[in-house]
Amino acid sequence: MPVTSTTHLNFRGAAREALGFYQSVFGGHAVVVTYKDAGDVQSESEADWVKFGQIISDNGFRVMAYDVPSAMPYEPGTSPFFVSVQSEDADEISTLWQRLAEGSNVLHPLGPAAWSPLYGMLTDRFGVTWILDVPVPYNG
Repeated sequence: MPVTSTTHLNFRGAAREALGFYQSVFGGHAVVVTYKDAGDVQSESEADWVKFGQIISDNGFRVMAYDVPSAMPYEPGTSPFFVSVQSEDADEISTLWQRLAEGSNVLHPLGPAAWSPLYGMLTDRFGVTWILDVPVPYNG
């Protein structure tokens, strides 16, 4: 039985906007459940924040997100994680890169690297760092 890993992103009031952006990049189906929907409102100002959210695309891309309530500690950190997106299709990686790059800070432009024919790294407008590449077998 295969094991999968889904990146779960934590925000404070920006999860809905982030999920909408990622859906515009990767396509797919969005599920958004607010604290109000779940009957778990701890602060009226946060009732419409996301308690559970995810994007699932036909191509296998998945991401989850929620808004950390203000009653809980939240420190996004400097570089707590990267989200890695890989495809053997260079055109697909290039298209996804162009979409994600909008409003982002490019840390490594998309192009050839010593370990990949196509690799790039950027931090999007939500502070999430993404690595996109075309994987190749390791010959070390």
